[in-house]
Amino acid sequence: MKAYQALVAIDLKLALRNRSVIFFNYLFPLLFFFIFGQAMHGERGAAMTIIIAMVLIIGILGNGLMGAGIRAVQEREANILRRYKVTPITPAPVLVASIITGWILYMPNVLLIFLLAHSLYGMPWPRSMGAVLVFVTISIVAMRAIGLILASVVNSMQESQLLVQLIYLPMLFLSGATFPTSIFPQWLLEITYFLPATYMVQGIEGMLKQNQGMAQNVEPALALILTAAVGLFISYKLFRWEKEEKIKNSAKLWLAAVMTPFVVMGAWQMHTQSGVERTKILNRQLARGDTFLIRGARIFVGDGKVIENGSVLVRGGKIAEIYEGAGPDPKTLKAETVEAAGKTILPGLIDVHVHLGAPGGFYSDMSKYDADKGMQRALAAYLYSGVTTIRSVGDNPEKLLKIRSQVTSGEILGAELQTCGPMFTTPGGHGTEYFKDLPPNIRARAEAENLRLPATSEEARQQVDGLKKRGIDCIKAILEAGGGSQIFNRLDTALFDAVAQEAHTISLPLAVHTGDARDVSDAVKARADSIEHGSFRERIPDELFEQMAKQGTFYDPTLSVGEAFKDFAAGNDDLLKRSLVQQVGPAELLQGTEEAMHSPETEAMRKSLGQYPIDMTIAEDNLKRAYALKVPLVTGSDAGNFLVIHGPTVQHELQLWVQAGIPPAAALQAATLNAARLLRADNHTGAVRVGNDADLLVVDGNPLEDISATERISMVVFKGERIDRSELFEQH
Repeated sequence: MKAYQALVAIDLKLALRNRSVIFFNYLFPLLFFFIFGQAMHGERGAAMTIIIAMVLIIGILGNGLMGAGIRAVQEREANILRRYKVTPITPAPVLVASIITGWILYMPNVLLIFLLAHSLYGMPWPRSMGAVLVFVTISIVAMRAIGLILASVVNSMQESQLLVQLIYLPMLFLSGATFPTSIFPQWLLEITYFLPATYMVQGIEGMLKQNQGMAQNVEPALALILTAAVGLFISYKLFRWEKEEKIKNSAKLWLAAVMTPFVVMGAWQMHTQSGVERTKILNRQLARGDTFLIRGARIFVGDGKVIENGSVLVRGGKIAEIYEGAGPDPKTLKAETVEAAGKTILPGLIDVHVHLGAPGGFYSDMSKYDADKGMQRALAAYLYSGVTTIRSVGDNPEKLLKIRSQVTSGEILGAELQTCGPMFTTPGGHGTEYFKDLPPNIRARAEAENLRLPATSEEARQQVDGLKKRGIDCIKAILEAGGGSQIFNRLDTALFDAVAQEAHTISLPLAVHTGDARDVSDAVKARADSIEHGSFRERIPDELFEQMAKQGTFYDPTLSVGEAFKDFAAGNDDLLKRSLVQQVGPAELLQGTEEAMHSPETEAMRKSLGQYPIDMTIAEDNLKRAYALKVPLVTGSDAGNFLVIHGPTVQHELQLWVQAGIPPAAALQAATLNAARLLRADNHTGAVRVGNDADLLVVDGNPLEDISATERISMVVFKGERIDRSELFEQH
């Protein structure tokens, strides 16, 4: 033990006399810290997390590869190691002393960097600081071990410098330590997982941004520990005291051996893609941590209040402050300024009724339509259009739950998703017609995924409970007998009541598809949370609207789908030519739909739709009376049906409402706070309110005077991230 202590003391003295050690351990990382801190505006929040990870990794790499590797070669060539040999001692104390010296030299710098970040840039101390220090310690030991084995296999300083650069530069530039991995193409991102430094960057950033502990980073930690053990063992076996002792070039292959854990991990990550997913999630969270002030805009709060001239401060993904009038100097807030004079800030819009699994039209070759990719692209299209939350009603729950998880984590970028389905109906009921032309084996699977056909009240309750356990956000039931050319079996009211009662018992919202006044009456009696569609063919009595207002049942008229069905039947493709639709709709979909509308193959379908009783005058009258009787209104488009293309759905629905006589302010509240309340999400979205997620839409002009201004999008903010709309579709 005394030999170890003596060697550590000697090693420290020698190291502190070496200018290169001082430079790479202290000055070099600190230089980067201040340069990046100023250039990346570390005071704004998320950037400081990136900066600290960058600086720590640069320091750890320098400490290990230069501080241990090159320095060990220098000591051998200066005959310092020869003097130790005559003591006599084994190589073990020399190697262990090098590891301990590296840790003692570098750890004060780690604490200094955090102190500077806290005192100069206002970064709070990490909640998992202990885990950070443990992980940094493991990383230092591993990199020192790689440096020591490098020193063992080279025969000269020149060789050591060459090999150091061959190892150092890829880890420096490809791990995320200097260039953000968010700009890397997929293939390069996969390659980075063969480098130890990538895991170090991810571990440190995860602990700082996500408050991760060692449990979430156990695999990279174990790989680093194994690397350290293998490196020290090989260094011990190949250790040389004198420069005259030469080693064969084949011994350099031992460097590959010490990297074996990361070759295995890289191959595994390439197979599972879990590392790529983790990188995307981390990059997404970092992008949502910035601080900026949107200044000088009109603010539509969402609850009816309008601030004619104000500012919104976004920090760490949340709305931090709302200022009326000029507001404070952005410099005092340490925030970037976004000038918004002449613009209006709205809460992100919400569409409570879409069908994410349907494209909204036709592709020339429907066999090439990939529903999974289509759903991802649709969510991006909504976000592009300023619709930050949607509810998919009646789609395959397995697919929806998977994509909801990906969106929630940040793995993919798209509108927040709520799931409402599958559809509770009856054999021969509305919803079953979508699958009747499929082959029997495919039809059975599709019906099992998308429909619930309970035969008894007990079965209905069990099916509702099963969906709750799977994580579904809402129950959809269909009360619809159809009309004209499309007549359906109607769900038995006893079964419907069982569905409704169980949904209420387990606190799941109940959305009910209705077609006429009788359907609405049964849904209101069952205390449905929302009436979907109301009726396009029959006047809904005032008494029902009064009861809805009394019990807080929301009304979703979905005028968009009624208009679209009539246009499709008439061969009118004007809806496809809307500017935002042209921007977000896949070109193949828009072209294929336009061709299909005039194709003989769809003539029978168009004729059938033309015979379906849709009277927009009745639907508009129902909406106006619901508004007059103070029924809470929400916006749904029924996107996924013909001509209702995913994306700018709410904007057109709002235009139809205003044309029907609804005041713009009331329509906008329906598309923001009211919709959030229906989705039980008003605790974090739907209003420009301090503490809410920063889900914001900034538009040119004043939508309270001209509702079409909601289509003149200046900026979309989602959970604090300023969306680069031009790159949204590149991920699909």
